[in-house]
Amino acid sequence: MLFRFLPFLVAFVAAIAQAAPPRVVEDMAGDEVALPARVERVATIGAVPVLNGLVFAVGEGRRIVNGLPEFARKPRWGYQAVFAPHTAALPTLQNHDRTPNLEALLGAAPDAVLTMDRASADALRRAGLPALYLAWRQPEDVKTAVRLLGRVFDQPQAAERYAERFDRMLADVAARLRDVRTRPRVLYFSPKTLTQPHLVVEWWIRAAGGESVTDDGRTVESRSFTLEQLLAWNPDILIVASHEEAETVRREPRFANLAAVRAGRILVAPSGAHTWGNRTSEQPLTVLWAAKHFHPERFGDIDVVAETQAFYHDIFGADLSAAQVREILDGGPRTTLAAR
Repeated sequence: MLFRFLPFLVAFVAAIAQAAPPRVVEDMAGDEVALPARVERVATIGAVPVLNGLVFAVGEGRRIVNGLPEFARKPRWGYQAVFAPHTAALPTLQNHDRTPNLEALLGAAPDAVLTMDRASADALRRAGLPALYLAWRQPEDVKTAVRLLGRVFDQPQAAERYAERFDRMLADVAARLRDVRTRPRVLYFSPKTLTQPHLVVEWWIRAAGGESVTDDGRTVESRSFTLEQLLAWNPDILIVASHEEAETVRREPRFANLAAVRAGRILVAPSGAHTWGNRTSEQPLTVLWAAKHFHPERFGDIDVVAETQAFYHDIFGADLSAAQVREILDGGPRTTLAAR
């Protein structure tokens, strides 16, 4: 008898949820944003791969209503469509300069819009869209951002699961490095522009037991340097964001005498939801991966493939094969996943 009434009960509960009064959530700028009782549709604007990764961290990738912007429709971001398959067929909701496409956003009718640009958040709210600003300057900000999304999606337990995993993985690495005396000198950079454009790099290289040569106490996001400075630093390890950049380093005569090049210690940062070397919810994995490369003798018993599979299963709710994880650890796809 109960089963006859189950569809009506489900519809009744859904109607109550829809009729529930809106709630107010404070974003990371301290601005109050009114949201519906349940956020079913979320748009990500600007740094879309980063924002999507934060949504994945609370298990709500299915709520995203936009596809990747033009700059991210490349093999490197192929696993975005693995973590949220439906987004592969969705249009972008932003312009080429990463500003919001207001007409498209209004048409998508999201319950919430996420952005890491405060001016965009202000403009979208003036247009009547519930936009939340997420900041990410310090490493701990990622946990604050995920907890904010835990409130947005009413997933506080998922947010705390992420924060606990973050802290545990970092603590495990720190324990293994507690008495380390020699730290390799490391540079994560763009060989084409001679820049290190991500402040978070200084944190994860240090946390992984390395000494970042660009860590001069800077507070600005990007750091440029000259060839002469690079040669003076003479890093033991070079890390780049793609295999193409790694090949550039190997072929560039000006880099030939660098210790890292002579020793063949040129690493390509892994890439899953986003490039692990940049800002990403996968940052605990970045530290573990880097620590194993910097101090292999202290992490010989650590299976990074298994750790990565467990992270994506427990945090993203995604079951990846060992082959998929090895591809991520190798720098991500080199061809579009759909073309295989």
